Amino acid sequence: MSSQMDTGKSRGSTADSEKTEEFVTFTIAGQLFGIPVLQIQDVLSSYRITRIPLAPPEITGSLNLRGRVVTAIDVRLRLGLPPRPADADSMSIVAENGGELYSLMVDSVGEVLALPHSAYERNLPTLDATFRTFCDGIYRLDDQLLVVLDVNRLLDYEHVDAA
Repeated sequence: MSSQMDTGKSRGSTADSEKTEEFVTFTIAGQLFGIPVLQIQDVLSSYRITRIPLAPPEITGSLNLRGRVVTAIDVRLRLGLPPRPADADSMSIVAENGGELYSLMVDSVGEVLALPHSAYERNLPTLDATFRTFCDGIYRLDDQLLVVLDVNRLLDYEHVDAA
């Protein structure tokens, strides 16, 4: 996977003028996902989360991040995957949607990858139907598939639940 990283050498180079997009990578249930760097506000290792009564199962609660209330979403459950084992660690990626902050709970956060836009592909028909609902497309890396998560669709409960 490190062969896919942009070390910054090609960015200013005239020899390689291909546009790249940077993604913060993370894993959920062994699958590699990415969110564009510009959509990320923060990355958290662990935080105290307060439960919200009667919230949907994937909304694990809320937390206080530097004086702002942040809604915590378990992305595993939102994607229809089995719950994380109780003893497993998790991390959070904080993203903004509609002026509100959301903490997206994931299994682990990886590295930032700069990928050429020309390698981007729309969702494959063979991609899980739930993944296609919340994902924008894919990148084929040397040893795995990077699924690009669409944060706006993931957090759009009204549109997705009505579909």
